[in-house]
Amino acid sequence: MALQSPDSKPNLWNRNFISICTANFLLFFAFYLLLPVLPLYLRDNFSASRQNIGIILAGYTVTALIIRPFAGFIVDSYPRKSVLLACYSFFFVLFGGYIAATTILLFAITRALHGFAFGLLTVSNSTVAIDVMPSQRRGEGIGYYGVANNLAMAIGPSISMYMYDAGLDPRLIFIASLMSAGIGLYLDSTLKLRERQTISDKEKLSFDRFFLTNVGPESLVVITVSFAYGILTTYLAIYGKEEIGIESGTGLFFLILALGLIGARIMSARWTRLGLLTINMAAGMLMAIAGFAIFVFWRIAPAFYLSALILGWGYGTMCPSFQTMFIDMAPASRRGTANSTYMTSWDVGVGAGVVIGGYVAQYMSYHAAYGIAMCTCTAGLIIFIAKTARHYKANKL
Repeated sequence: MALQSPDSKPNLWNRNFISICTANFLLFFAFYLLLPVLPLYLRDNFSASRQNIGIILAGYTVTALIIRPFAGFIVDSYPRKSVLLACYSFFFVLFGGYIAATTILLFAITRALHGFAFGLLTVSNSTVAIDVMPSQRRGEGIGYYGVANNLAMAIGPSISMYMYDAGLDPRLIFIASLMSAGIGLYLDSTLKLRERQTISDKEKLSFDRFFLTNVGPESLVVITVSFAYGILTTYLAIYGKEEIGIESGTGLFFLILALGLIGARIMSARWTRLGLLTINMAAGMLMAIAGFAIFVFWRIAPAFYLSALILGWGYGTMCPSFQTMFIDMAPASRRGTANSTYMTSWDVGVGAGVVIGGYVAQYMSYHAAYGIAMCTCTAGLIIFIAKTARHYKANKL
């Protein structure tokens, strides 16, 4: 048997990694099929107000936020594949709830329950993905794993908005999401994982089983940029229609945004391997701020689409670096907790952005909501430069 050269890189693209990346794509494809049409569906089918739309959609994020810390605890405490399959099954079944919901209350309950499933599944799926990555290529692997999310973003909203604008029954979109999740569940069931040691009962009682307690500055910055992202993605379709006059361009916006995310993730994976993690994050936040500025101050179609590319590149640069940062600050036995802490921070920001953005849009305008998004992203960059970058370098393992 040939010996591996010390300079050669361990294989990242093994069967497990390919399967779980594909399952991740299908998970987020199901999610992004629904994302742009839900505000329109609630408005057109249930005559929901802007404020109520914001509250119902935020329910998904709030329940995901509530379950995240417990998801990390569960993933670290029990066999990860068993947890993953249970979570994916829960996520899959709930797509049927949207089809069955005949009142706005039933729809809101289904959406909230789906948030629980999403919170559990994303933590368990990403933790298993990190387990199957070679440690030497973890930062790179996280970047490529995230590309699956972005491919789903590129395709999902375009397809669902085309179906909705064509006047097709919205339940067909829910059925497509159900089928996508079902295939993803099957792929995760084929994973071959090695046995791993779970944490002891004594450790389960400690507070840091639910949260990483050493990532306060990092979490704060994640909250600021995800607040802006929550407003951006949730109200985009209505903003484009009502304030820019773009009737059917939301799918194209998401496609351009996703292309920026994908390109940036591929590039940032290489930069992360070179040790440029904090530079990645600062550059990503600068680009996001520039994208929001174009989005807010130039309310014309060309600027709308240009901002999509710049915002995509900014978020695609910073997000895998943030996740790598959290993983770097936790031991291997706490990877589930590290993932859930990162995702909890993200959900806090997104949930706050959706709720506050809905209130601002109700009493002022969607344009004002996006102005607030730009300001919070700017605040995040200031905090990162002043505190977070140095804190990470001092506390990484």
